[in-house]
Amino acid sequence: MTEVEKPAQNSGWLRFLPDFVRQRLSGRHGLQAILGNSAWQVADKIVRMGVAIFVSLWVARYLGPHRFGQLNYALALTSVFTAVSNLGLDSIVIRELVKFPERKNDLLGSAFVLKLLGALLTLLIAIILVSILRPGDKLILLLTALSAAGFLFQSIPINLYFQSKVQAKYIVLSANGGFLLMALAKVVLILIGAPLIAFAWAGFVEFVLAAGFMLIAYSYNRQDILRWKVSFLDMCSLLRESWPLVFTGISVMISMRVDQVLIGQMLDDKQVGLYSAAVKLSELWYFIPVSIAASTYPALVDSKKRGEDLYYRRLQQLYDMLVTLGLAVALAMTILSWPMVRLMYGPAYAASAGALRILIWSGIPVCFGVAWSNWMILEGRAKMLFYFQLTGAIVNIILNLVLIPRFGIVGSALATLISYWIVITILAAIMKPQRKGLVMLGKAMISFPTLFRTMAMRSSS
Repeated sequence: MTEVEKPAQNSGWLRFLPDFVRQRLSGRHGLQAILGNSAWQVADKIVRMGVAIFVSLWVARYLGPHRFGQLNYALALTSVFTAVSNLGLDSIVIRELVKFPERKNDLLGSAFVLKLLGALLTLLIAIILVSILRPGDKLILLLTALSAAGFLFQSIPINLYFQSKVQAKYIVLSANGGFLLMALAKVVLILIGAPLIAFAWAGFVEFVLAAGFMLIAYSYNRQDILRWKVSFLDMCSLLRESWPLVFTGISVMISMRVDQVLIGQMLDDKQVGLYSAAVKLSELWYFIPVSIAASTYPALVDSKKRGEDLYYRRLQQLYDMLVTLGLAVALAMTILSWPMVRLMYGPAYAASAGALRILIWSGIPVCFGVAWSNWMILEGRAKMLFYFQLTGAIVNIILNLVLIPRFGIVGSALATLISYWIVITILAAIMKPQRKGLVMLGKAMISFPTLFRTMAMRSSS
């Protein structure tokens, strides 16, 4: 039997599972790869979440709402332009690496140059914008510059190579190396009574360390960054397909972060700190749907080639799982929001609870949206995705301008929630090509009470 004909072996972790689970997964090597990859990504986020909860909450308590608000104002302003730094290339490059693995050096080299140029542009835009919005505020300027400079080290696209190979463990180990070292550094900074700017430097160094560890992992896998090639034709081809995703990404980040910028402009930095606490708690679990969607993306690409029935069946299963997750988290956090805020942030942040109760329901469209975006890209509808997100961003800005003066940070939370739902319901209903996605969302929403009833019947039997 030739090497090509040898049957693939079951993943080693399968032996630790119960027999009935092992039997269902045995021989399903594609599913095993997805589950293993998802497990690494979820484990990464769990480690980060555990450490980050402890460290970030300690940092928030140490800084207080005002200085915590200054730091998050700078981070929010920078994150609006995250899509410019990566030029919307990630999912497209991963798709091309899956389809044409033999062209990895051309694709990675071209993506690196494009992402580096995007990172430099982001740094320039961030500095100019903060100079206009906060003239004379040197602290905010320096905080913003350090935050944006980190994108320069994220431009090395090695993580895209590992994602295309469904090998998230190398990304996890590299990112966590920098994260854990800087988490320890932040604890030291708190103990020595360091100023606010020191924490911004720690965030910048984390990007540097993660990039260094990623290069080591790439070399460990017998890959060489010096073999990368820059192809002008590839750069043009990638940009031609990715440019709508740049504006889509900007629209998404405007929807997610413009509220903090507007609160800082219309209210004060203390209110930014209070609102940021609510945002961080409401987004604490977003890593789960993002990790699941990222890990299943290569499988969706493959299933689309094998047949439409398999493709849409897998897509509906993904929607069902993610939307059910969003509903469960929203219901739980609505009940626990007030004690959660006081327990984690302390009495100084108690006013964040009202915004948290509203923001947590934005998780449902976020869960659906991460899978929906992959579907739109696979269907070649990236431009339409941009129009959806742009509309949501415009609605978000308008509602924030109207509601913040009347209701403060609670008004901003309402603006975010309404704008998210408008994108995936009203617009999808109006635009005929997207109605299939809306129908799939409806089926996913229905699956939650069905699952709940099934679980209740089993527990009572």
